[in-house]
Amino acid sequence: MAYTATDVKNLRERTGAGMMDCKKALDETGGEMEAAVDMLRARGLAAAAKKSSRTAAEGLVGVAVAGTSGVAVEVNSETDFVAKNEQFQDFVRKATEVALGTGESEVEALKAAAYPGGGTVGDKLTNNVATIGENQQLRRIRKVAVTRGLVVPYMHNAAAPNLGKIGVLVALESEAGADVLEPLGKQIAMHIAAAFPLALNAEALDPDLLARERRIAAEKAAESGKPAEVQAKMVDGAVAKYARENALLSQLFVMDNKTPVAQVVEQAGKAAGAKIVLADYVRFQLGEGIEKAESDFAAEVAAAAGLNKA
Repeated sequence: MAYTATDVKNLRERTGAGMMDCKKALDETGGEMEAAVDMLRARGLAAAAKKSSRTAAEGLVGVAVAGTSGVAVEVNSETDFVAKNEQFQDFVRKATEVALGTGESEVEALKAAAYPGGGTVGDKLTNNVATIGENQQLRRIRKVAVTRGLVVPYMHNAAAPNLGKIGVLVALESEAGADVLEPLGKQIAMHIAAAFPLALNAEALDPDLLARERRIAAEKAAESGKPAEVQAKMVDGAVAKYARENALLSQLFVMDNKTPVAQVVEQAGKAAGAKIVLADYVRFQLGEGIEKAESDFAAEVAAAAGLNKA
C-alpha cells in the first residue's frame, strides 16, 4: 500500500520517532500506519501510543450536572470561528441541558427531544446550519450517575461556562458532603484531563489494546536474546505496566506524581469519616478519534524524506 508525506508526518507526531525511522517503518509495513507504529515501538524507537490533541474537528464539548447525575455532549463545527459564535454556544449549552433533563444517551434520541422554545434539538441544529452557514453535527453523548454522592464537572480551558474542548465528569459515590466531594472531584477531574486514562481500572481496559501491547512486548523481548522464561516475565511486566499507567485508579496522581488515584480517594474518605468510591468518569476531548487536518508541515516532510505530497 502506498503512503504519503502526510503519513510520515502523522506517524512522527504519533510516535515521536525520527522522520527517517518513520519512513523506513512505513516502507517495511507497506504503508500500514498501525503496523508501523507497532514496529517502531517494538524496536524501541517510540514510546507507548498517546492520544493526539491536534484534531481536524472544531466545535465544543458541553457538560452539565444535577447532584447525582451528569452528562457530556460534543457538537462539532467546521471552524473555530463558529465555535465562538454565541448562537452555536447557546445551542451546545441547551442541548447538554436537555440531555441531562431527559436522561438521553443516544444522539438520535436527543435530536428527537424537545428543545427549549419549540421544536426539537434536531430542528434547532438544522436551523443553525442554515442560519450560520456551516455544517454542524451532534456527535456523541455520555452520562454518569451515582445513587448517593456527587457528580463533579470540570472544563479544561473553558470557552464559556461549562463549554470548552476538554470536558470531564467525575462520579463519586459516598455519604460524605459536597464540601468534601466537590474539591476532591475537581482535583481528580483535573488529573483525568491531563493524564487521559483509558478506563476506570485495569479490568475495564480494552482487551484488544492489551493484546496489542502483549504482541509488541513479546517482539521486544525476543530481540533481547534472553531465556524464554525471562522473556515471559518481561512481557508480563510490560503489559502490567501499560495497564497500570492507563487505568485511572492505578495512575499516579498528577498533583504529587507518587500516589495512585485509588489511594488518594481512600485517604479522602478516611479523612471525611465516610467511604468514597470513584464509581465512574467521562473525559470528552473535542474531535477525539477524528482524523487530523493536514498542515503545510507535510510539504516540509516531503522535502526532507524525498516524497511527493499527496
